[in-house]
Amino acid sequence: DSGDSISERQEWRPVIYRKCTDTLWLLLFCLFWAGLMFISGYAVVAGAAERLVLGYDSFGNICGRKNTPVEGANLSGLDMTNKKYVFFLNSCSLEIQSLKISSLSLCVSSCPQQQLNSLEDLQSFARNNGSFLCVYNLNVSSYTLDPEAAQLCPTLPVPPSKSFPLFNRCVPQNPECYSKYASVLISMVNEMDVFHRILSGILAGRDTVMGLSVLALAFSLILVLAFRFIQTLLVHTLIALVVFGLLFVSGVLWWLHYDYKNDPSTELETEKENVKFLLGYAIFSTIVTVILLSLIFALRKRLQFAVQLFRIVGKIIGRIPFLIFQPLWTFLILIVFWVFWVAVLLSLGTAGTAQSTSGGQVEYRALSGICYMAWYHFLGLIWTSEFILACQQMVIAGAVVTCYFNRNKNNPPPHPLLSSISVLFCYHLGTAVKGSFLITILRIPRIVLLYLYNTLNQKVVINHFILLQKNSKCLFNCCFCWVCFQKSCLRCFNQHAYTTTAINGTNFCTSAKDSVCILARNSAKLASISCFGDFLLFLGKVFVVCFTVFGGLMAFNYHRELQAWVVPLLLVGFFAYLMSHNFLSVFEVTADAMLLCFAIDMETNDGTAEKPYFVDQELLTFVSQSNKLTEGRKHRNTRPFQDNEDGTELQPM
Repeated sequence: DSGDSISERQEWRPVIYRKCTDTLWLLLFCLFWAGLMFISGYAVVAGAAERLVLGYDSFGNICGRKNTPVEGANLSGLDMTNKKYVFFLNSCSLEIQSLKISSLSLCVSSCPQQQLNSLEDLQSFARNNGSFLCVYNLNVSSYTLDPEAAQLCPTLPVPPSKSFPLFNRCVPQNPECYSKYASVLISMVNEMDVFHRILSGILAGRDTVMGLSVLALAFSLILVLAFRFIQTLLVHTLIALVVFGLLFVSGVLWWLHYDYKNDPSTELETEKENVKFLLGYAIFSTIVTVILLSLIFALRKRLQFAVQLFRIVGKIIGRIPFLIFQPLWTFLILIVFWVFWVAVLLSLGTAGTAQSTSGGQVEYRALSGICYMAWYHFLGLIWTSEFILACQQMVIAGAVVTCYFNRNKNNPPPHPLLSSISVLFCYHLGTAVKGSFLITILRIPRIVLLYLYNTLNQKVVINHFILLQKNSKCLFNCCFCWVCFQKSCLRCFNQHAYTTTAINGTNFCTSAKDSVCILARNSAKLASISCFGDFLLFLGKVFVVCFTVFGGLMAFNYHRELQAWVVPLLLVGFFAYLMSHNFLSVFEVTADAMLLCFAIDMETNDGTAEKPYFVDQELLTFVSQSNKLTEGRKHRNTRPFQDNEDGTELQPM
């Protein structure tokens, strides 16, 4: 039986034979990107992202640029190059009708810094500043003479306002007007669908999010260099910083929640939303802090093995020139793709036809099918991002495999990184496409559940349905946890499949089956080693996220009134984790690939002169010591029970 089982095992052929794998999946991905290119071209032709960024008036003119006329609208097509700010004629009494602000809006060259109480003040302000606050077809000299000036000019008194950098709007500074103005804008955002809320969140905190993303990039680079030259003192320093960061961020979140909740000026809807989100963030952060602190305390005595593991990983990385900078190129590619994706999204969100109304104003009506294009575009974001990360994993795994299965350790193969990149592009792009598609498929149910959850929260529930709604929330939370757990397992599963493809040159399914079989046979030897290494890397990611989110809390706290915390802060946390994962994945992928190669080496060779091992002595000694410690602990845990069964009296220690 044992001979049959051995014969049925996969014959491992490290770096010997290559053929193109999963070609149909690569063709499918190319067709999918052809659809993305069609949507991008359509968005550029039919969209106008400048309307969101620069703002526009009620007559279809985009502020700060020249415009083309709209048929039926006499005041459209004006040159607004010197008029960069949007001014509402009735900023103190804005109302929402069908997701649109009822007040007339104009493009002006400057906002009134002082209160204007009469038409004479409006006329004087226009002559002195060159900023005309009445409708364009009303001459300045007619402000005080035209009987219809009251309808064509702003409601008096005009409150003092200043140009806010967000969307180039004139924001009133009068407390009463300011409160109504902000409430209407926020309520308008709340009534929009998920697609437009994401758009508003990206634009609302675009400068802060970009700055914090750069901060997360700096933290990730520092951490990568630290792991490359790791020492015992550095590990303890990292753990101390993580503990401090977790406790500090949780404390800041609770303090901000207390400050918001007890602030007597908290009246706006955005401030009430901030209180809710801060409470949720504080609870989540506290739970994560307690769990991680418990794990750190329980595993504190095994940190020395993690140090030895990363010392060996650092030696392998030292043999491969420029491998440590591989995540930097991946990050740059991701940034270029994300910028392209956001630009297309903004253009797609503004795609619509300009139509004139009976009053000579202009309305933009969304074209049919835009919503489906937006979801297709969003699917492209997930799949392409995962594909880029999968390519990075295959490149690193291929370079590690090339160096591991090299007999002469003192003379590494020339250019292993370039060789791995060429093998990926010539043979295995389809495998990366298939693995990234599986991750994307698991993300889609999570997005659908989130959409349904938000939809149910917005519905008005009758009294006897309240209990049903609570049960549905609990069910949704359970589904979220289950999907996240499946995604984490599948990501680890994919990594081993990529490494097996780099070794044997087989397709994704065959590689996945072979990697699962060999890891199952060697799980007792390698599981604990891999877990400790992954846990230490996860602490590094937590370090980056903690300090980046803290910077986000401090930055967004300066704009309490006009920004909801949910979208910008989630974006900051998401980007920080993605960047840290992208950079630290060098060590994670290298360690996993090295251990898988070790398991294959132990099964394929026997250490004789005919079949010598590829492994170097340091890794072999490290695995042996780790296994001895694990077996010793198991023996100590089971020995008292065995002695008791034999009738031997247990002696106190």
